[in-house]
Amino acid sequence: MQAVVPAAGRGSRLGALTADRPKPLVPVGGTPLVEHVLDALAPAVSEYVVVVGYRGDRLRSHLGDRYADCPVTYVEQAEPRGLADALLCAAPAVDGPFLHCNADNVFAADLSRLATHREATDADAVLLTERVSEDVARETGVLVRDEAGLRVVEKPDDPPSLEVQTGAFAFSPAVFDACRAVDPSARGEYELSDAVTRLARDGRVETLTLAADEWRVNVNTAADIAAAERRLR
Repeated sequence: MQAVVPAAGRGSRLGALTADRPKPLVPVGGTPLVEHVLDALAPAVSEYVVVVGYRGDRLRSHLGDRYADCPVTYVEQAEPRGLADALLCAAPAVDGPFLHCNADNVFAADLSRLATHREATDADAVLLTERVSEDVARETGVLVRDEAGLRVVEKPDDPPSLEVQTGAFAFSPAVFDACRAVDPSARGEYELSDAVTRLARDGRVETLTLAADEWRVNVNTAADIAAAERRLR
């Protein structure tokens, strides 16, 4: 199975740490963020498709054409236009169902169960979710479950729930059509959350929750780096 890893972000909230390198190369516990993600995916994948953008040359040079004995294919997102756009950039390099994991997370979780669950249910998407504080929910995609079904609201000022997506997914190729169909959000980005909402309406979306002994830290600030390093220790 392939894994798509969007790694085009600059990470402006990390200040000087990303002045001359992309956010996925920022070290956490002595290891670049992107390597934490690739290592978490490694048990389930045979190829990485890495989406690069800002200072992508440095990411290519760092990872090379193989990582952990798996080939690495690079595609470029010319402008930072959101995760749905990043995923569409990777579409020509993807063949069949795949895992997707954002390159700014540190996971201690079994991501292979996303692929296992997608295969067992033939879902168009399987989302790994967790419950967070209200402050954290304002910064990410929040799941809403109501009579209309499942939808994902991106970075709401007033979170309708505290269940959020973690940036780790298993997708069927149907996600590409969903990404093509979304309009830019108020932030001017093509949101993966909107594509997942469309999949839930037109197809089948399943969720899995982080187990009690699993965790992840989404790294956006120096405080997040410190939190991830405490967890790693």
